[in-house]
Amino acid sequence: MKSLNYLIDVRNIIFKGPSGNGKTFFATAFGVQACRQFNKVEYKRLPHLVEEFKLAKYQADGIYLRLMKKLVKIDLLILDEWLLYPLENEEAAILLEIINARHEAQKSNIYCSQLNISGWYENLGNDTVAEAIMERIIHNAYDIELDGKMSMREKLSFKQTER
Repeated sequence: MKSLNYLIDVRNIIFKGPSGNGKTFFATAFGVQACRQFNKVEYKRLPHLVEEFKLAKYQADGIYLRLMKKLVKIDLLILDEWLLYPLENEEAAILLEIINARHEAQKSNIYCSQLNISGWYENLGNDTVAEAIMERIIHNAYDIELDGKMSMREKLSFKQTER
């Protein structure tokens, strides 16, 4: 049996590095392994997730709460394009609700970001909300920097041209 200690210990994983260095590749590999051990895994691009919750928030039929309940049941949530763009205050507040709900439910997340953690604060906007989000993420996370000199896309394109 392959070790999934980060899930058992309710730890997060942060993959950081330039575009194309394999953040999504590694996050997906971790997700596939978690699925093989019968864990529920979901992959989301952060901009899409936030937009989905923003739209649901203004509907009267309880979609927002159903989305939140569904997200809390997932054992591993992979959030790609983490803070690639600055968030508006409403978006940061929604993100805090999501991160807090998963934190309270003792669920793990994988974050894929091109920014160093220090750059997250600026893109989270509101200082108080940023601090609350960061507090729930970084203190129990494995922080992994991917710093290859050539992007994965570039390497793959070389392999295809060599054939």
